[in-house]
Amino acid sequence: MDLKNILPEDGPPLSEVNKYIEKYKNDLIVIKYGGNVLIDRNVFNNFITDLFILNKLGLSTVVVHGGGPRIKRELEKSNIQSKFIRGLRVTDKSIINIVESVLIDFNDDIVQNLNKKGSEGVSIHTKNNNIVEVIPEAKELGFVGIPTKINNDTILNILKQNKVPIVSPLGLDKNNQTYNVNGDTAAMAIAKSLKARRLLLMTNVDGVLNKEKKLIEEISSKEILEMIKNETITEGMIPKINACLDAVNNGVTAVGIINGTKKHSCLWEIFSDKGAGTLIRK
Repeated sequence: MDLKNILPEDGPPLSEVNKYIEKYKNDLIVIKYGGNVLIDRNVFNNFITDLFILNKLGLSTVVVHGGGPRIKRELEKSNIQSKFIRGLRVTDKSIINIVESVLIDFNDDIVQNLNKKGSEGVSIHTKNNNIVEVIPEAKELGFVGIPTKINNDTILNILKQNKVPIVSPLGLDKNNQTYNVNGDTAAMAIAKSLKARRLLLMTNVDGVLNKEKKLIEEISSKEILEMIKNETITEGMIPKINACLDAVNNGVTAVGIINGTKKHSCLWEIFSDKGAGTLIRK
């Protein structure tokens, strides 16, 4: 296989890529692609290209996507006001139906574009191959679920055929009722269940920043807890960071938080010595 024909010119250097292909050859990578990152179509297409390249290079990649902005847009169209508790959307019957249809729609969008590019994506959501079993997170949140079990076999069978599982952050309870799951929580549950080598959280920030707003390239769980305590890490970043900590303490080798709006950030994070954002280890 000629790497030159596959890799983008503005991607990581060939010499480093070879080394990392070898390193990740028998491992799993879970990528969480945040809905905020996907509003811009160029960014979306760039991500599809990166996924195609990872697949062509033989890496086993599982994608979990978000959809916050799209959900917000649809709810506004229906004049539904969202209420948030601890950063999670309160989800009643009418909202869960909209959330489900928006996320499935978006899932199809990713799969179709990946197929057009030349790799085969496979949809995983509550209406097709559901892999996430949930229980309700808290009564006041309505249909917001916590994953209790992930069906690894479905994912592993798809990966065995060199296809790319594309997972919506939705799950079913024991009565087959659909629940919305926080995207980071879903990605983390899947990464833990599969004992993934890497979990990449793609967001619209460069990574974890210190008090001086400078990017921290690598950090341990202990240092992160300090940063939450002294409020260097705040608000929306906290659930994300907690998901990272949970992952690295439960079998995921490392978690990267990277900026998905930067070109080929996925490839830089996986295939280069310097990476692309913040790497969190145990």
